[in-house]
Amino acid sequence: MRILMMTTPVPTHFTPIVPLAWAFRAAGHDVMVAGQPDVMGMVRSAGLVGTSIGERFGVEDWLRGKLQGDKRPIETLPRPRADDMGVFGQVWMAHTQETLPGQLAFAREFRPDLVVADQMEYTALIVGGVLGVPVVHHRWGVDAMSDQSLRAVRPGLAPLCAEFGLEALPEPDVKLDPCPPSLQLPSADPGTPIRHVPFNGSGELAPWARELRVSGGSGAGKARRVAVSLGRSTLALNGVPHLRLMLQAFGRLPDVEVIATVGEEHRAEIGPLPDAVRLVDPTPLHLFLGACDAVVHHGGAGTAMTATSFGLPQLVLPQLSDAFGTGEQLQKRGAGLVLDDAETQSDPAALSSALSALLTDSAHWEAARELRAEMAGMPSPARVAEDLTRLAAR
Repeated sequence: MRILMMTTPVPTHFTPIVPLAWAFRAAGHDVMVAGQPDVMGMVRSAGLVGTSIGERFGVEDWLRGKLQGDKRPIETLPRPRADDMGVFGQVWMAHTQETLPGQLAFAREFRPDLVVADQMEYTALIVGGVLGVPVVHHRWGVDAMSDQSLRAVRPGLAPLCAEFGLEALPEPDVKLDPCPPSLQLPSADPGTPIRHVPFNGSGELAPWARELRVSGGSGAGKARRVAVSLGRSTLALNGVPHLRLMLQAFGRLPDVEVIATVGEEHRAEIGPLPDAVRLVDPTPLHLFLGACDAVVHHGGAGTAMTATSFGLPQLVLPQLSDAFGTGEQLQKRGAGLVLDDAETQSDPAALSSALSALLTDSAHWEAARELRAEMAGMPSPARVAEDLTRLAAR
């Protein structure tokens, strides 16, 4: 069976789908990824094959153009209200209008039996509708935007659909949801569960990561170990000074060891740090989170779901879009805390207090472990791949 996977041009929009692609390949199916040049590096990193269609999108360049001077997104862009999340579909509606001709031409060549796409890829819905094959949308995690966005773009994409003989923008046949049900937003449309299998890119098990895996997590006589991972885009969007402030605050907490993933290009700007802070190269999180006691991050779906799979409490410092919803849901569920305004995020005392509370309140640990168990009980990508191939074979 031929499986066409499609993705919006942001590498982290594609990574949640990778384990399902592996499951299809392991079952003997022909898997092809179609996307813009932005995602081809991640496709190769996942050991998959793909075809580059269209021009580079450059989401970081696009976002940087909306910032003011050296301010972070949370200091510049209005925080989206829950009922305004559909506005994010406008970006990917324009993407659909630009990329559909090339994507449809390739799809006609490839002749897929099934199309799988990330939650904001509307091109896939039109391709599936024109070719008469089922389309699967795969959520990233806590989903504050995809349902609203799909409804919001439907009128704008109606003329394009009509050009290709469709009465309206089709609905996905299946919505896969890797988020544990008790963590998902109640407003999200029902989805088909699929267990999150961490994939944060490929990498090497470095000596420092081997050392952590051998030493394990905290215990008697050991410092509590905290992973800080803000993501490459967060740092690129004027986030390095905030990371420096954060690491200075965390590094002065008693009996706390901090492991922060930071690319070489940002090290000099961060400058000297307390001895309790170790900077490491960006590394797949699943290689060392098992030796950590908590995670501090920007609210990215991949980081949040990976930390959840390890049963770790999370401190979320959101900057953009759906990251606020992720932090809020973790806090409501008891498995995390969120600092969701620029002033509090920039207060060293508030940062230190939040992390201390996360590490010392056993209720956070218990809730995080409950979420881990809930996630572990969800159907594996292999099981879901079997179900989807049966759907495509009808």
